[in-house]
Amino acid sequence: MQTVSGFSKLNKEEKIQWLSSQVEGETKTLVDNLKNFWHQDNSIQARFDEFSENTISNFDLPFGIAPNFEINGKTYAVPMVIEESSVVAAASLGAKFWLERGGFKARVISTTKVGQVHFKWQGPKEKLQKFFNDQKDVLLNNLTHLTVNMEKRGGGITALELVDMTDKIENYWQLKLSAQTCDAMGANFINSILEEMAQLFKSMVLYSNEFQASEKEVLIIMCILSNYTPDCVVECSVSCPISDLGEVNGFSPELFAEKFATAVEIAVVDPNRAVTHNKGIMNGIDSVVLATGNDFRAIEACAHAYAARDGQYRSLTKVSLSDDTFTFSIKIPLAVGTVGGLTSLHPLAKTSLAVLGNPSAQELMMIMAAVGLAQNFGAVKSLVTTGIQKGHMKLHLLNIMGQLGATLQQVEDGKQYFADKVVSYTAVRNFLNQ
Repeated sequence: MQTVSGFSKLNKEEKIQWLSSQVEGETKTLVDNLKNFWHQDNSIQARFDEFSENTISNFDLPFGIAPNFEINGKTYAVPMVIEESSVVAAASLGAKFWLERGGFKARVISTTKVGQVHFKWQGPKEKLQKFFNDQKDVLLNNLTHLTVNMEKRGGGITALELVDMTDKIENYWQLKLSAQTCDAMGANFINSILEEMAQLFKSMVLYSNEFQASEKEVLIIMCILSNYTPDCVVECSVSCPISDLGEVNGFSPELFAEKFATAVEIAVVDPNRAVTHNKGIMNGIDSVVLATGNDFRAIEACAHAYAARDGQYRSLTKVSLSDDTFTFSIKIPLAVGTVGGLTSLHPLAKTSLAVLGNPSAQELMMIMAAVGLAQNFGAVKSLVTTGIQKGHMKLHLLNIMGQLGATLQQVEDGKQYFADKVVSYTAVRNFLNQ
């Protein structure tokens, strides 16, 4: 493929025309595939085109619903956007299972988010620390024009500290800002504050009489929100007497509880298992994050960092078997928003929030945590009883038949044929050949 200059200045048709000229083979199929996924409503398509750069089409993902989530006594039908088989089914089954056993109990522990000004400064540490302590209120007062609206909604800056990082990198310091952003995710709010604060701090040091000439330079490296939010945390749990678990796929309640607890404990002590275990949790959470127009990449990065916060990567969920009671819980950082950004721009994101009853950011945190817990319950339940492939491959049957070009009648026949058989790619191919 050739290099191109000025690609961003081409209109969408011209971008597609250039791309098709660079691809070998049947270019009409490429062009048709791209245009077939344009939204029929031009105004909606124009909005989609603005979400990113060099947009030439849309990439659709399934939008599903997981009903019967009772969280703190309130029932939700939860929108989930994901392309992987069995995730929505597992979450739905988990929700139904616990609906009959008291539902999910969730609470938000804290909602603090963090941003940092990274800078270098050379001089006596005590002098900079004293200057910061003396001038911190002045610095914060000069930022009120950026924080006043957030403060009216109950948020704003909650803390500001000077962090000495010179033992890690020579002359390296941070201004660490903590903030509450209410129902907004808050990235733009925090980043705007950080950038202005950095310049204010730099000027204050430069024009201060407390520093010698060699100590007046503050070299700003960068100003940026941190997606690691260990103080923006939600916890969620389900619990019932072990006997109330009932017979699970042929296993007694006691044996199921023991196997389930051991499986989760393995994910606590073994990173090899923990990664796949937590991936299953994030299958559920990410699908709700996507459906509501939040940033699943930030959520993922933070969750995995949190899972390794003690130096080893571990399960995000825990099980307790005590006093003949089964308790399954999750504690996870989730920095999400319900206003601003894509949540207010994407039509289906707005629809998702409406389906959820237009929750606050804290309520959405609890919903996401419950979905992650339900999905993890369903996955571990399958693993320790029937095995993961039985249910997964049943749901994957349609995908395999689609890949093999099955007709509608063959799909219907295949559903019946594999109702009591193991599904595999080879088995489906042999069925179609017959």
